[in-house]
Amino acid sequence: MKVLYDTILKAKYTGRPNRFVVTLDLNGESVLAHLPNPGRMWELLFTGVTMYIVPHDKPDAKTKYRVVGIERDGVVIMLDTNYSNDVAQHLIENKLIPGWEEWRVVRREYTVKLHGTSSRFDLLLTNDKGEEFLLEVKSCTLFSKTGAMFPDAITERGRKHLLHLKELQNEGYHTGVLFLVQWDKAQWFLPDYHTDLEFAKTFKEVAPSLDWKAVAVAWDDTFTMPTVTHECSYPSSILDTEAHDSGVYVMVMHLDHDLDLEIGSKGMMHFKAGYYMYVGSAKANLTKRIERHKRKRKKMHWHLDYFRGHCEMIAGLPIRTSLDDAECTLADAVRGVAEWDVPKFGSSDCDCKSHLFGMTENPIHNKKFMDVVEDYRMNKLDALVK
Repeated sequence: MKVLYDTILKAKYTGRPNRFVVTLDLNGESVLAHLPNPGRMWELLFTGVTMYIVPHDKPDAKTKYRVVGIERDGVVIMLDTNYSNDVAQHLIENKLIPGWEEWRVVRREYTVKLHGTSSRFDLLLTNDKGEEFLLEVKSCTLFSKTGAMFPDAITERGRKHLLHLKELQNEGYHTGVLFLVQWDKAQWFLPDYHTDLEFAKTFKEVAPSLDWKAVAVAWDDTFTMPTVTHECSYPSSILDTEAHDSGVYVMVMHLDHDLDLEIGSKGMMHFKAGYYMYVGSAKANLTKRIERHKRKRKKMHWHLDYFRGHCEMIAGLPIRTSLDDAECTLADAVRGVAEWDVPKFGSSDCDCKSHLFGMTENPIHNKKFMDVVEDYRMNKLDALVK
């Protein structure tokens, strides 16, 4: 079996200055490492988790090391997207992907011209009949206890790519996508309609036309080529009920100073410095509601409108769901991981103690908070998977 790296070191994650660089504790020394994966990976990057790095093979590189993997719950996960095509080729040529045993790789980075537009595909496959198969390869690192989703950030480019694959299929080409799910516990796969609803809608539309698969792969700390544990199921019916622009959300904000502020008819309220999580819902136009909350200048309507102008917006986290009681149960779950709450803020029309909660640490980097988000976005879907 092929080993991808000669020297692999273990280090502890301490921070991420930008999308492509992380700070690590390597045997007591603080080092920088290149992260060859631009995904958000909020569900993986927590202080103290083990990361796998290798010495950078480029002498003029800005960082001394390069990240290749990370651990989640003691399981090794591949992060180095530079090797996705190598992994896909290995799995295909060794007939490890169920249903694709007839195919073999004949070319990498294959370009096709259609209607004056050139497109490059990761792999060109063929079989004994001389048929050709244009294949795109995607690495999936967003998963829950038993599920996986892609992508973990909005990708308009990815959405257009799906449409192009379908167009080529309509022109007589055999096209498809291979999702390498880097989590061998994943049993099902879906497009991430919480993060990118338009990508999910497009995927739902084109999936029946494409030859695509999501396979769960298992790695170990030697980063020898992985094995396929199984093909993930595709519970498409969930998209019919859940993938709509409605549901609940959490707005994450930062207030850098103590503040006494008048909140509409509630009067003067005190807010101490820290990070805040506001839980709300929208029966329609969830995306627009979140975008409205992100703006500072607006007509005052909700309690949050008064507070928003005094703090920095960190993120808006949509959770698209058909559950009727999701707002209050989510608020209760967030309250359970928060350090304090602002009494009756945003909860005038329900029995909740509050819908605004605080903590000293950025919630995006807090595992307990992100576990709540994962639970509502993905783990609760387990009951719907058939």
